[in-house]
Amino acid sequence: MNKIVIIILFSLVSITWGTTWIAMKIAIETIPPFFATGIRFLAASPLLIILAYYTKTPLLFPYGQRWFQFIISIFYFSLPFTLMLYGGNYVSSSIASIIFSNMPVAVLTVSFLYLKQKLFFIQKIGILISLITLLIVLLIELESQYFYQWKGILALLFALFSHAMIYAECQKKCCNVSVITFNALPSLVSGILLSTISWFIEHPHINTFSKKSIFAIFYLGDFSGIFGILSYFYLQQKVSAFYASTVFLIFPVIAGFLENYIYKNTILFYEMWFIFPLIIGILLTLVPINYLKKNK
Repeated sequence: MNKIVIIILFSLVSITWGTTWIAMKIAIETIPPFFATGIRFLAASPLLIILAYYTKTPLLFPYGQRWFQFIISIFYFSLPFTLMLYGGNYVSSSIASIIFSNMPVAVLTVSFLYLKQKLFFIQKIGILISLITLLIVLLIELESQYFYQWKGILALLFALFSHAMIYAECQKKCCNVSVITFNALPSLVSGILLSTISWFIEHPHINTFSKKSIFAIFYLGDFSGIFGILSYFYLQQKVSAFYASTVFLIFPVIAGFLENYIYKNTILFYEMWFIFPLIIGILLTLVPINYLKKNK
C-alpha cells in the first residue's frame, strides 16, 4: 500500500510540475504577467488558509521570523513567479522546464557560496557538468530561430536563483515551518501586491481574457500550486530526499512532449541529446550526504 501511495504522489508531482509550464504559456496569451500571477495566488490562498484552519496549522511564522515571512512573499512568490511567466512568453516550455530542473544544482551552489557549506568532490563534478550543459543549451537556444528575447532566459535564471536563495536562507535560519504556513499568507500577500501593481501598470481588461487563459490561471493556483507542492512535501516524508528530487528529471520531459503536442513545436535534437549529461550532473548533486561521508 505504501508503494502505491509513493507512486501516486510521484506521478502527481511530475504531472503537475510538467504541465505548469504549458499552463503559464496559455495564461499569458491574453492575461498580463503581473495580473496573472496575482490572481493565481489569490485563487490559491483561500484554500490554503482553510487547510490551515482545519489542520490547526499556524498561519504566522514563529516570533523572530515574521519579517522573513514577508521576504518570502516577495522573493519566493511575487518576483520569481512573475518572472517565470514573463520568461515563458519568450522561451519554449521545454527550455523553461530544463532551466528549472536545475533547482537542486542552484540550491547546492548557493549553499556553498552563501552558507559556506562543504561540497564533496562528486557534488562539484555534478555542478560542473550541469552548469556547462545548461550553458551550452542556452547558447544554442540564443542562436536558434525559436528564441528572440535574451531577457526571457535571464528572467528565468533570476527566478531560479531567487528560489535557491530563499531555500538557503531557510536552512540558515532553521526555518522548519509547515508547508501550509510557508505558502498560505505569503500567497495572499503576493496576490494582493501583484494585483494592485498590475492595476496601475498593466491596466488589465477582463473582457479581453480568454476562457482558456482564465482556466489556466486557476489550474496554476488551485491544482498545480497547491496539490503539486503538498504532494512533493508528503513524498519527501515517504522517501529519501534523493528519490523525491528525481522528479526534477521527469517534469521537463513531460513539459517537452506536451509542448510538442499542443503547439506542434518539434523537440530539437540538441535538447534530447543534452538532457542525458544534464540528468547525470543533477543526479550527482543529489547523492545523499550520508553515502558520501561513508565513502569519503
